[in-house]
Amino acid sequence: MRIHYLQHIPFEDLANIEKWANNKGHSISRTQLFANEGFISTSEFDWLIILGGLMSTYEEDKYPWLKEEKIFIEQAIKSNKKVLGICLGAQLIADVLGARVYKNTDKEIGWHPVVMNQNAKDSPVFKTLPKEFNTFHWHGDTFEIPDGATHLASSEGCRNQAFNYNNKVIGLQFHVEVTEQSVKKLIDNCRDEITEGNYIQSSEEMLAEKELIMMQDDLCTNLLNKIEVL
Repeated sequence: MRIHYLQHIPFEDLANIEKWANNKGHSISRTQLFANEGFISTSEFDWLIILGGLMSTYEEDKYPWLKEEKIFIEQAIKSNKKVLGICLGAQLIADVLGARVYKNTDKEIGWHPVVMNQNAKDSPVFKTLPKEFNTFHWHGDTFEIPDGATHLASSEGCRNQAFNYNNKVIGLQFHVEVTEQSVKKLIDNCRDEITEGNYIQSSEEMLAEKELIMMQDDLCTNLLNKIEVL
């Protein structure tokens, strides 16, 4: 399978997804938007993965390439590709599908539980995930669930954590792809966001959760295996 991903910032990459793809023998290509790289044809990939980033979907004046990126995502969806959006990636999918993206009441930074709903139990992708699990978050924005999409998960600090659209299009507000290294990179590059907040952990708290970091590998693998066969 040919996987193509969109990378918005240098220090947020595929992490565990790359390990999974390599183990499966899938090919990987990328567009680094921060480096002003151009988009490829949708005929050149089977699965599009849209990663996170510091920007917001509505900051097109500051990041002009967001407009072109949204068109590209829309083309991938219309071409019936598998599409997985993580954090900003999920917000971009929601925006493309006509849903509102906006500042959440609280920022979520660190390890917080996500709860799957009944829709997730009926989903071929999410039904084998635990009903509740701790995963990694780093976001200040949230999205509304697009028309025609299925709401799948919530957290205490953010109601809309996951959705599925047209079977093959999935948005995740949370980060099951993280490794210890990727968490460290986020902390090192975004330390100014670690302030007082209802759902903001200290860097020490985030890095102390060695077992949770290791658990993300299994969660990520489970999820990707299910998306792979859609």
